[in-house]
Amino acid sequence: MTTWLPDLSRDNGPLYLELANRIQQDIESGSLPAGVKLPPQRNLAFDIGVTVGTVSRAYAVVRERGLVTGEVGRGTFVASRETGVPNGQLPITLRPPGGYHEEARADVIRLDSSAAFSEAGAAEIRPLLAEVSRDGCDEMAGYVRGIEPDWRKAGADWIALGSRWRPEEENVLPTSGAQGALISIIAGATNPGDRIACEALTFAGVPRSAQLIGRGAVSVAIDEKGILPESFETVCAQQHPRLLFLMPAVHTPLTVALSPERRRAIIEIARRYNVLIIEDHLYASVTPDPYEPIAALAPDITFHIGGLSKAVAAGLRAGWVATPAHMTARVWSAQKMLTGGSSYLLSDMAARMVNSGAAMDVRTRVREEIARRVTVMRTVFEGCDIKIRDYTPFAWLKLPEPWLSGTFKAAAYEEKVRIDDEDEFKAGRGDQRFHGVRVAFAAMAKDIETMEIGARRLRRLLDAGPAAYHSYN
Repeated sequence: MTTWLPDLSRDNGPLYLELANRIQQDIESGSLPAGVKLPPQRNLAFDIGVTVGTVSRAYAVVRERGLVTGEVGRGTFVASRETGVPNGQLPITLRPPGGYHEEARADVIRLDSSAAFSEAGAAEIRPLLAEVSRDGCDEMAGYVRGIEPDWRKAGADWIALGSRWRPEEENVLPTSGAQGALISIIAGATNPGDRIACEALTFAGVPRSAQLIGRGAVSVAIDEKGILPESFETVCAQQHPRLLFLMPAVHTPLTVALSPERRRAIIEIARRYNVLIIEDHLYASVTPDPYEPIAALAPDITFHIGGLSKAVAAGLRAGWVATPAHMTARVWSAQKMLTGGSSYLLSDMAARMVNSGAAMDVRTRVREEIARRVTVMRTVFEGCDIKIRDYTPFAWLKLPEPWLSGTFKAAAYEEKVRIDDEDEFKAGRGDQRFHGVRVAFAAMAKDIETMEIGARRLRRLLDAGPAAYHSYN
C-alpha cells in the first residue's frame, strides 16, 4: 500500500486519543487492512508534526483495543478481525484453568494464597444468609438502584478498623471485592491511554486490569522500605500518570509498611503533578497496629479500599471504597456500567456481617490462626533472610546466591509446593531484581500441619541449593 498518513482534524480532546480513533476508523473502513505494518512511531511523529510520546500513547490505545499487535524488533501490525492477530501468525492462547494451576492436585501443597481461611466464617454466614433471604427477598429479585445506608455504615466501620481514620459515609461505595473497586476506580478516574503508576512489585491485578481496559502501567522503583518518592517524582515528570496504586499499610509481597515520612512525600508529589492515589488497605484488617492511612492526610485525592477477603471470607466478594467527594458518583456509575451493578444479596450479606459484629468474631479467629502459622514459619526458616510480620498471612523469602526467583519456584513445584515468584508481582519489565519469593500460608493451606510440611520442603531446598535441582529440559 502507499504510505499511510492519518487525517487529524485536531478537534477538542487529547491529540493521542484523536490519533488512536483515526487509526481505528481507517482499520474499520479497510484503509488499513489486516497484516499491514503501521509506520514506525518516530517516522509518523515527524510526518504529522506531533511528539513521539503522542504516537506511542495512541499505538498503546489501539493495541489495548485489540486492533493491532506489537512485536519487539518488527513493529506494529494491524490485527486480523477474525483472530485478533496479524495474518499468518498464530494467536496467543491464554492458559485455561488447570495445568500448572490445577487446584485438584491433592499432592501439591499450596502456599500461594493470602485470603481468609475458607471455612472460618461458615458458621456466621449461614444464619445471616437466611436473614437476607427473609428480609430482602423482593430487593434480591431486582436491580440494585441505590445504596442502603447500612451498607455505607458497614463500609465506613470496616475501613476504620486498624486505622486512625473513618471516612464520611456518603463517600463510601460497596463493591464486588477489592478487585471490583480497583477496576471501577480506574475506569471512572481515567481515560483510555492514561497511565497508572505502580510500585515495581505490587498486586499484579492492577496493571493487568488497567491494560485490559486500555490504560497503561508504569513502574516506580522501590527499596526494602517501599516506594521511593524520588522515583515517583521522576515517573510523574516523564510519564504523567493519572493514578498511583499503593499498599502502604502492608505491602505485598514485601510485608513492609510505608513510613509516615514517605507517605507525606508521596502526597506532596501527587498534588504537585495532579495524580490521584489508590490506597489498598485490605491487610490492615488483620494487623494489630493502628495506622494513619494516606486517605486521612489527603482525602480529596485518595481512593481508600477495604474489604473482607483477608480477614473474613473472600468468596463474599465484599469490598468498599471511600472516594474523594467529587469522584463518588463517577465511580459508582463506572461500576454499574462495567459490571451491571451490585448484587443485593452480597452487598447486604457483607453489611450484616459487619454491622452484627459477626465479621469481628471471624476476624478474631482468623488472626489467631495466622498468629499460630507465623510462629511455625519463623521456626522453620530460622536463620534465613525472611520477612514475616505479625498477623500477616504471607512472608517474603529472600533467596541466597545463586538462586533465582523463577528457578526456586519451579524447584518448589517439583517438591509439590506451590509459591509465587517475584514476577507474579511485577507491574512490567524493569531493571530491578529482587531474588525473592512470596510464601503465603492462609486459605489454600488447609491445616497448619500441612502448611508446616510445605514450609519444611522449602527450607530443604534452600539448604540443598540450586545444584540439587534439575529441570530436565
